[in-house]
Amino acid sequence: MVIYKITYPNGKIYVGQDRTNSINYFGSADSALIAKDFPKDMRQSFTVCRDILWESETATRQEVNAKELEFILLLRSNDPAVGYNRWPRFRPSGGEA
Repeated sequence: MVIYKITYPNGKIYVGQDRTNSINYFGSADSALIAKDFPKDMRQSFTVCRDILWESETATRQEVNAKELEFILLLRSNDPAVGYNRWPRFRPSGGEA
């Protein structure tokens, strides 16, 4: 089981988990949300990067879920300006709505 970070060409990130550590799994981010940031011409050729942030062979599903949440909050990938995670809902600090 791993927690990974996907970095897209625009620098935005997505944090997720993969219980099988599959070489060709690149997350389940909202495709429509990502597509808004990439016009057709940018889709012709691009590179994404998948980094393993944490891994375990013995963690429970609950521990993996907690670790995923920890990294989402740490990296702020739920902030629409930073990443594509939409859970937990981003709440700006400083009294902004």
